[in-house]
Amino acid sequence: MNFAQTLSKTTLTFADRPAISKGTMVIRNYGELSHRVAHLASAMRGELGLKKGDRVALIMTNCVETLEVLYACWHAGLAAVPVNAKLHPREFGFILSDSGTRACFVTSELIDSITDARTDAPGVEHMIDLGSSNYDSLLQRGTIEMEEVAPTDLAWLFYTSGTTGRPKGAMLSHRNLFSMTMNYLVDVDVIEPGDSMIHAAPMSHGSGLYALPHIARGANNVIPESGGFNVAETIQLIGHWQGVTFFFAPTMVTRLINSPDIDTADFSNLKTIVYGGAPMYLADTLKALDLLGPKLVQIYGQGESPMTITGLPKRFFLETNHPRYHDRLSSAGLARTDVEVQIVDDRGSPLPMGEIGEITCRGDVVMLGYWKNPKATANSLKNGWLWTGDIGIMDNEGFLTLKDRSKDMIISGGTNIYPREIEEVLLRHPSVLECAVVGRPHPDWGEEVVAFVVPHAGQNIVSEQLDTLCLDHIARFKRPKEYRVVDALAKNNYGKILKTELREKLERERAG
Repeated sequence: MNFAQTLSKTTLTFADRPAISKGTMVIRNYGELSHRVAHLASAMRGELGLKKGDRVALIMTNCVETLEVLYACWHAGLAAVPVNAKLHPREFGFILSDSGTRACFVTSELIDSITDARTDAPGVEHMIDLGSSNYDSLLQRGTIEMEEVAPTDLAWLFYTSGTTGRPKGAMLSHRNLFSMTMNYLVDVDVIEPGDSMIHAAPMSHGSGLYALPHIARGANNVIPESGGFNVAETIQLIGHWQGVTFFFAPTMVTRLINSPDIDTADFSNLKTIVYGGAPMYLADTLKALDLLGPKLVQIYGQGESPMTITGLPKRFFLETNHPRYHDRLSSAGLARTDVEVQIVDDRGSPLPMGEIGEITCRGDVVMLGYWKNPKATANSLKNGWLWTGDIGIMDNEGFLTLKDRSKDMIISGGTNIYPREIEEVLLRHPSVLECAVVGRPHPDWGEEVVAFVVPHAGQNIVSEQLDTLCLDHIARFKRPKEYRVVDALAKNNYGKILKTELREKLERERAG
């Protein structure tokens, strides 16, 4: 079944309800959205000459048109390639070329970047500026019936963030998107018609993926006027819309709860903040619960298993008297309903509960493989299991705790050290806003631990205090050998701290 049917079914029942809004203004109801999708799909297959299975790139800042282009692709039997708008033209060019994109829909401010990128992607035949009369004319054609597709047909080509090497295109099928959507409704949250999802994070990534269950249930998708995350604007929109949900990277939660505007904000309309994509440290979780109430849901997933591996639902944030309450909040939760999760050793053999290894999973949500990359597919998909590259441990109640990405683990003197454990301790210091722990090459020990810390505005951090804090909470061999106070930590376009850059900086210093 074509995933676009979720929009058609919603429209039958909720045609007059808001579907897409910008700021505080409703722009499209569901009837209007479906009408535009059917016309645009017709133009894609007709005027643009695209054939079933062709790839269509969406290179857009968050905008009203994002969802109508996305669903038009599926209505027409095409595969969507959403791309983060903050990439470099060379990165745009690589993705356009690698995906074999034939048509590219672009927000006006990115036209120059995409024009430059097309030199690396001569296969792009059509570039449509969403702010142009050309786009408007595509909406004037007749309509076409929704294309029949197989469950395993490509629907979304999800390019990884590519913090190391070239990004890879995870092939997500219609079945994958259905599975993710149903899983949200079972394990993450109940969505009612009239609820709202505010897209402050990039819609090319998690926020866009979580628009899908909201459309399937007749909710309103709100695009901030800024197109992104601004704390004051976020608080204002929460006050305006009902039943508000966000998908946030943990750094966005941190910015929200540390804003001076938090003291006077009204969060009565806030229903849920789903967070994921990077570690959320216990200190930040507890502070968010105190300020926002029990409105958090943690999810652990990857582009290869979109937004769906494990989750920590709201009910566990409420069980404050549980003897392992803090341990549970520090975990990534339980395996999602239709996903199997195993911790395995290097050979793929399942490990007993309580032992550390690589996290693997399988289920209908797991990708088909990597686009035109059989070697990477073979490395990641083995006997039906997705090898995530993440290191974790599962307790005897089924709660998964992430230790680190395998590439982030530090090996010092033959002993594994997990940076997240140290970061959790450093964040207990009241002056520490953010931190990142990495390994630095050492001639005798292999690697030694270095901590980069960002202070709260106007506050000083004394290394000796951090050292005492670490010695009070973790083994001596795990404590950092150096603490570096910095103004900020480099992050990628999705808010993840770029530890690769920190390691490269230390390597350059070592080389001289």
